[in-house]
Amino acid sequence: MTPRGQSEEKTMEHRPFGSTEREVAMIGQGTWNIEQADSGRAIGALRRGLDLGMTHIDTAEMYGSGAAEELVGKAIAGRRDEVFLVSKVLPHNASRNGTIAACERSLKRLRTDRLDCYLLHWRGSHPLADTVAAFARLSADGKILSWGVSNFDVHDLDELGQVAGAGKPACNQVLYHLRERAIEHAVIPWCEANAVAVVTYSPFGHAGGFPEPHSRGGRVLKAIADRHNSTPRQVALRFLTRRASLFAIPKASNPEHAEENAGAATLNLSAAELSKIAPHFRLGPVHARCQCFEAQKRKYRKGL
Repeated sequence: MTPRGQSEEKTMEHRPFGSTEREVAMIGQGTWNIEQADSGRAIGALRRGLDLGMTHIDTAEMYGSGAAEELVGKAIAGRRDEVFLVSKVLPHNASRNGTIAACERSLKRLRTDRLDCYLLHWRGSHPLADTVAAFARLSADGKILSWGVSNFDVHDLDELGQVAGAGKPACNQVLYHLRERAIEHAVIPWCEANAVAVVTYSPFGHAGGFPEPHSRGGRVLKAIADRHNSTPRQVALRFLTRRASLFAIPKASNPEHAEENAGAATLNLSAAELSKIAPHFRLGPVHARCQCFEAQKRKYRKGL
């Protein structure tokens, strides 16, 4: 059987993106470490993803110290208006003036005049009020169309709500995969109650984190995939986007992986199938540390 997405063009589902008035692709494209792949294949993967409707592209100044943004800029050349483009400012740059300067650098690398959404990559030492003020200035200047945060827990979101006043983040980008479901305890409910989109990165886990084929969970994914002419990764991706507030940004380093990711969009899992998946992957503790996020920070700091 040919896995869905490899031989057919599929219609991508779009959903309201938080408090914005934009409809955004449910499954997009992440770019963390994409600069480590062959550049031609990486650009081809992003363009193939666009062909298949994965028009939500996420990047950051941290990724490859700007190299990922440069690759994205090349990939979207001539197609900018198709893309919901997101980048992120590093916490040590997130002062009022530093955020504006960082955004200008990202725009230059991306070869564009605006970002559809600009995020604070994680909570740092600069006051949130200064970062939000910079976002407001960038919005007024038309350089960003919305703003959000990444790796924020509920107490961070509560504080941000007090600082932002009438404004609010469009999204919170967080780690979420079958073996890391802690955000279901409180982060997802908070975001849904406050009209904040939840964008999930590393949906297949990190460094071999996807369920092994012969594990109990892996066998369940395979059985469901076989019934739908799909793959276990497509089943996992559809499970992780089962709620209307959820978006996912898997990375693909080649066009074939982009096709597999896009194929999850039209996979319709029944309530019974969803209920079979969940028990095999524990929610974990409410205050679990984000190991993938911590790995990002360690890798970045090591390179300083």
